[in-house]
Amino acid sequence: MGVSDILYYAIHVQELKSLLQWQTWHNPVHQRDPEKESVSLRICFDFLDKTSRSFSAVIQELHPELLVPIALFYLILRGLDTIEDDMTIPIEKKDPLLREFHQITEKEGWSFNGNGPDEKDRELLVQFHYVIEEYRKVKPVYREIINGITRQMGNGMAEFSRKAAEGAIGVDTVKDYDMYCYYAAGLVGNGLTQLFVESGLANPALRDRKELQTSMGLFLQKTNIIRDIKEDWDDSRRFWPREVWSKYVDNFEDLFKPENQESALNCSSEMVLNSLNHADQCLFYLAGLKEQSVFNFAAIPQSMAIATLALVFRNPDMFKKNIKITRGSACRIMLDSTQNLRKVCEVFRTYVRQIHKKNTPKDPNFLKISIACGKVEQFIESIFPSQDPNALAGETKKELDPKEIQEREEAKWDTSKKSVSNLIIGTAWLLGARFDVAAKELTQGRFSRPDSDTARTIVNRYNRGEL
Repeated sequence: MGVSDILYYAIHVQELKSLLQWQTWHNPVHQRDPEKESVSLRICFDFLDKTSRSFSAVIQELHPELLVPIALFYLILRGLDTIEDDMTIPIEKKDPLLREFHQITEKEGWSFNGNGPDEKDRELLVQFHYVIEEYRKVKPVYREIINGITRQMGNGMAEFSRKAAEGAIGVDTVKDYDMYCYYAAGLVGNGLTQLFVESGLANPALRDRKELQTSMGLFLQKTNIIRDIKEDWDDSRRFWPREVWSKYVDNFEDLFKPENQESALNCSSEMVLNSLNHADQCLFYLAGLKEQSVFNFAAIPQSMAIATLALVFRNPDMFKKNIKITRGSACRIMLDSTQNLRKVCEVFRTYVRQIHKKNTPKDPNFLKISIACGKVEQFIESIFPSQDPNALAGETKKELDPKEIQEREEAKWDTSKKSVSNLIIGTAWLLGARFDVAAKELTQGRFSRPDSDTARTIVNRYNRGEL
């Protein structure tokens, strides 16, 4: 921890508390045992750590039945993605690699060293034979699922790569954007669901809910695309659809100009809205996961995504640098997301309300965003009502009881009369009223109003010259 971190956590004590709680109290549902693994499998898990620490952590806590299949599934798709991302590979070579990658995973000893020297995960492909060696040991039913998803994803990536090679810059329509996100992540949701159900660790009904499976992947992918706009633009990549950004600026690069900040924020709001429309379906999906480690694996990224949406929503910094939620906040989210669906819903409610609070009538998407936020809250309320319906019904009956209504009204009137009386007496005392004189005269039996001469005699009797 550096000096800047110490200063940050000195101010944000609650985040430091969450960080310490996660590191101290988090107990994995299942723990991987490297001592029982082959050398090649340990190498695969080393690559998993190098390619994505966040995903690696949750994968390594999975149920033993799915630990290795999902770890290898991730590495295979990461290898495919590494080929697709590399702009130094000519399309004539890239296209067949992408389309045939599902067959390559079955070729013993295959590896690839054709990536550019600066490609982040090129070493994974250089030593890909270790992945293939372990993949060939996986149950045939799981290999069939992984193979099918890899084939579909490879073909989809090849289509988009060819369009880019032919001069298409970025994504044109929202429909194209949805299709790209489906090939990049929606298919992953489909594949994982099949693995969950096949292993007996999820509700079989999820297998038939393709829209829920797809939303799980699209919500993550779209959120990452929104967050990474500056980083992608610096790398000459553009994933925000022209159909959206052209409503706000003439050229995509205009989004990064300070004079266009309001237009850029309105554009980002529409992108957030597009992603937010998947949120309630993600919660619906999570309700179908039966085993705790599988629930944790699926819930943590979704909770991180809704927190990221709240962070980027109407945040001008996203056009200046790559922004991320802090480690302390991430630990708080992970603590809440590894318990149950109710806690995850509370996380979603918290961040949806942050989005709603930052929403502004000046934004052309104001009404639609308000509706989208309300839709998420309505779904949460439908499965976890904020009030007990029975208690609410009982209270209603009591309120409808005429006798109790009368008693409550009389009590209110008595309270009001006392308040007014106290106010009058207090005002009189401040103005000089002599309540001691009044009390003494009353004790002597003088209850009627005195005449003027008697009143003057009483005044002189009690006057001590204070005034």
